[in-house]
Formats: sequence, C-alpha cells, structure tokens
Amino acid sequence: MTADAFLLYGTRAVEAEPIRLSAGALTADFVNGNLRTIRLGGTELLRAIAYIVRDRDWGTYEPALTDLVIDQNADTFSVGYSANCTGPDGSRLRFRATIEGSAEGRLTFDVSALPESDFETNRCGFCILHPIAGLAGGPVSVEHTDGSIVATKLPELIDPWQPFKDIRAITHEVRPGVTAECRMEGDTFEMEDQRNWSDASYKTYVRPLALPWPYVLPAGQLLRQTISLRIADDGKAPVAAVASETIRVELGEAGPRLPDVGVVIYPEDVETALPNLALLTTLGPRQLLFHYDPTRGHGLDALRAFARLAIAYPAETTLECVVACTGDLETEMSGVADLVHQAGLSLSAIAVSPSVDRQSTPPGSAWPECPPLEAVYAAARRAFPDVRLGGGMFSYFTELNRKRVPADQLDFITHCTCPIVHAADDLNIMQSLEALPFVTQSARAIFRTKPYRIGPATIAMRQNPYGGATKPNPGGQRIAMADSDPRHAGLFAAAWTIGYAARVAPAGLEMLTLSSFTGPFGVLASSGEPVAEGSPRPIFRAIKGLCEMAGLAHVAARTSDETKVLALAGRSASGETIAWLANLTADDVPVDISAFGRGHLVMTPYAIVRIG
Repeated sequence: MTADAFLLYGTRAVEAEPIRLSAGALTADFVNGNLRTIRLGGTELLRAIAYIVRDRDWGTYEPALTDLVIDQNADTFSVGYSANCTGPDGSRLRFRATIEGSAEGRLTFDVSALPESDFETNRCGFCILHPIAGLAGGPVSVEHTDGSIVATKLPELIDPWQPFKDIRAITHEVRPGVTAECRMEGDTFEMEDQRNWSDASYKTYVRPLALPWPYVLPAGQLLRQTISLRIADDGKAPVAAVASETIRVELGEAGPRLPDVGVVIYPEDVETALPNLALLTTLGPRQLLFHYDPTRGHGLDALRAFARLAIAYPAETTLECVVACTGDLETEMSGVADLVHQAGLSLSAIAVSPSVDRQSTPPGSAWPECPPLEAVYAAARRAFPDVRLGGGMFSYFTELNRKRVPADQLDFITHCTCPIVHAADDLNIMQSLEALPFVTQSARAIFRTKPYRIGPATIAMRQNPYGGATKPNPGGQRIAMADSDPRHAGLFAAAWTIGYAARVAPAGLEMLTLSSFTGPFGVLASSGEPVAEGSPRPIFRAIKGLCEMAGLAHVAARTSDETKVLALAGRSASGETIAWLANLTADDVPVDISAFGRGHLVMTPYAIVRIG
C-alpha cells in the first residue's frame, strides 16, 4: 500500500501485516495471535479461529504476545507464543498457545490458560467463524457432546437464536469432493448466527450463553482448549479456479426505487448545522431523522432546535422517539405531542421504541419489564394521528429478530446496524457488507412488504446494547464497540458507505441513513483529521452521491469479485444510468467498465468512482 494511511483511515496507525502461514495448499493468516482467512487453495474453509478473552461489558482484551516463534517449510508450519490479560482490578490471566499445520490437511490450535488470581470474564476461549458465502443454507454435519451426529443445514434466513448447541464438531463441504471437519475440545460450544450483527459469519464459541456471565476463572485452575481442522479429499475434486485480476462489472434488470437518504440529527448538532446550511443543501438529504430521548434529558429545547433546522432546511422529518415506559403511556405520548406542538416542529413521521429495548436480551436471559408493544404503538398513534408511525428497534437487527414487533400497527419498520460489535479490524468491517443482503432478506421474510427503513448505520457505535456503555476512543484506535472511529474521517468510510448502499439496494428500502451531519458520525470534519475542520469528509461525497440517486430505479449491478469492488446503479425516467463503484481494499484494483460503454480504470485504495 503506497497511499497515505491518514487519508485512507483517518489515523496514521496501520494494522499489523498478517503473516501468511502455508503448508502445501493449506494457508492461513496469522494476526495478533489468531488465525484469519484459512484457505485450501483459493477456497476459504474458515474465516477465523481466535482465542478470545472478553471483559464484563463484552469488550475484548488485546494481549501482547511474547516468546513468539514461527517455523515454516514447504509441508508444515508451527507457531508458539505466550500472552497475558490484566483485568481492571489487577487480576491476571496467562496463556500459552501452539498452532500446527500440515500439507495433509491438518491444522490444530491449542491453548492452555492459567489464572494467577480469580479472573472475571464474559468469555474465555475459542471462537470459530465459518464464512457465509457459499455456505448459507448449505448442508453440514454436527456432532454433539453426547456423541450423536446430525445431518442438517446452516440457516439461510438469519436465526434469532443459536442454530446448534452442545457442539463437538462441525463438518461442511468445501467444494465437491472436499470436506472440512472442525473439532472443538475442552469445553461445550454452541453456534450463533453472527449475521444478526451484520458479521459475515456463523460463530461457534465456547461456553453456552444460558450459563451465568460474567463468571470467574478460579486462580490456579488450568483451562485447556483445542481446535482441530481436518480436510478430507476424495482425490476427484476439481482445482479451485483462480480469480481474474481485472474486476468486471455487469448490469442486470431494473428493480425497486432507490431509497431516500437521511441524516440523523442530535440536539447538540443543530447549532453547528445551522451555520452550515449551504453544505447541508449541497449534500441534499431528503429526510432529517431527529433523535429525541427524554431518558437523557431531551425536552422542549431539543424539539425547538429541531424545529429551527426543519424550517431552515425543508425536508421530510422523522422523530426517532425513545419511550421511557415508566408511567402511563397515554400521558407520556400525549406529553411528547404537546411539546412537539409547542416547539413548532412539523413532522412527517415518528418512530417509537421503548428505552429498555435498546438493550439486548441474550439467550437464557429474562426479558426486561416493558408494556406490550401493541399498547405503546396505540398510544403513539392516538398522540400523533396525522403522521406516519414507525417502530422496530433503535439498536440492531439482532434485537428486532428476537423481539418481532406487531407490524400491522405500523406504517414502517426500522432498525440499525453496526459493523464493530465483535471486531474492529479493517477486513472485518468490509466483510460485514456481505451479511447485509441476508439481513434485508430476513427482515422481508418477517415483515413482507411493509415499508422498511435502515439507520442510522455507521462504523462507530452510537449506543451499546450489550454492555454498560460504548467504549470511549480518545486515541482514535481501531476498537470494537467504540463511540467514535477514525476511519469515518477517511476514504475507508466513503467506500464502506457506497458498498453498504449497494448491498441493501435490492431490498427496496424506503429510507437509508448512513451518517449524521456533524459530530463523530457526521459528514463534516473535526480538528486533527485529513481535511480541515468544518470541511467535508470523504464520506460527504458518498452520501451526496446517494442523495442524488434517491428515487431512481435500482439496476442490478454485479462485479466478478464483490470482496474487492461493489457497484450501485440506478436508472432515471429518461433512461440515463448512473453508477457508483467502491474499492473495498487497500490495493489498486483494475476494473473493466465496458458494461457502461467505457474501457478500463484502475481504482486506488478505497476509492469511489461515479460513472454517468
């Protein structure tokens, strides 16, 4: 990569280059003590095998490796290292890891952990990620801890709960004639469908969620776990095809209209937005999504601020209203309606969700006290009889999938996504785009043709359903569950934004919100970024392009390698086709755009290109 890392990622810090381990056709990338992108030839077997230690808020420790030794030859590789985690109370967990691979199709990852003192954790052990591309809905064999073996399938639509429990081994077909068995020893494992959180994987993890957490690892008690991958080849399997270096773009048929593009506005954003109306007009969102949360002190002043902006920038307006649900619902909702009227705020729609529903209810946990959603929606309808009513979750699809709202009382359903719930490396964020079609397909399977909105969907996390709070990130690091992310200020976010819109376009969304106007999720820069404070971030151009395409007929656009380049195309009533391409990688990528009557172009790292 020759491009300036600051321009790409909004930070000069770069990720450690993975170390490629290879033994014959078996390869894996060694990254920070774990394995990524485990392949046989060109075919991905597993997305990751990682030894994970999490804190009580599901934050992930990042232990430094010591005594690292890597040996490789043509037919084998081996890795050994030591590491330790130190808890906030000073407690300490040490572990020793060994990894071995051979050209015969064998891979083992073994870890022995020893707490020096009682060590509190929500999870300590292996996570294994199976990819979704080519596997979703496909056959697998699951061996359970009691020795029974069941032939079944991975879920096609996203499973709200664990598809498989009490797992000892999972076997799947890699390609015709080749199978891969992943065996897990040392504890009881179960699988969750990580597409719920827009992760592009099925995750098999240690320790069932129905057991209490956080839990304590007793001092001096050794904890050993081993993951073994065994590849079987009948000798008749065809060699995997090697992808062409040049990416081809192909256009298909026209489909649903492309959605309105919104920006979310928080009360504290208004005073910055008003002096920048010229830039807001240039951006051109058709919708303003006003976030209103009485449980965090929002009241009449916040609504008056929204009204000032709505008057200054006429657009469709939606109030994203958190409902406290601590008293009489009629009183609460009519009180909000009275304040909206006093503020002079004209609304096109209101979306409501109980405050407690922003927190996740994991498997085995008790649902929090909450009035029936039917009663919440009925009270909101009576308080706002003349505007469209939406509901769903102000958190993620996970929560909507597990608590399915009575959509017959609603004019639209809505949810958010966030790609850094489980991991925050560059590859994981871009791979999360693969999961989005499954998210929208699953939502459509539940709610059918009900008008459907997504957002805000941003790289950084605006609130944490899985812990006490989001993680502060003053140093601009790549950390999971962070309340800000440096990549939002770089070219990376622009590419991810176009890629996101491309992946959800076939769903026929009514509205898509991928940014705020100002602040850590906004399109305008803060100090210390690649562009001057107050000027447009690279994501501005991406959002502006999506705003300009709103209402066009979506044209199916595919590329020959959608892990590298994604395409979004729309067609106007006059027949003009407009497209955006996004390079999802840190490399230059040659692209054949003859489908648009052009020749070739070379897309630089994380570039977005408009055609037409």
